[in-house]
Amino acid sequence: MTGPAKSKIPLKVKAYIHLQDPETRSRVIHIDIESNELNKIIKPGESTYCAGKQGGIFIGLKKEMLERIKKLKNL
Repeated sequence: MTGPAKSKIPLKVKAYIHLQDPETRSRVIHIDIESNELNKIIKPGESTYCAGKQGGIFIGLKKEMLERIKKLKNL
């Protein structure tokens, strides 16, 4: 993990490990990263690439997602 950098924009997110739970209909254990800011980039239902890296994870973005970032004035 490289930490803060001039080229990095901090995000306010809530992250959870979501266990199996019949009450919420969660059948598969997964990680939820919840953020309205991220939904401006990755729309509900879209998929992308995620991989582990030293100190965290890396989420790769598709062309249409990159275009949304370029159009955003404020995240």
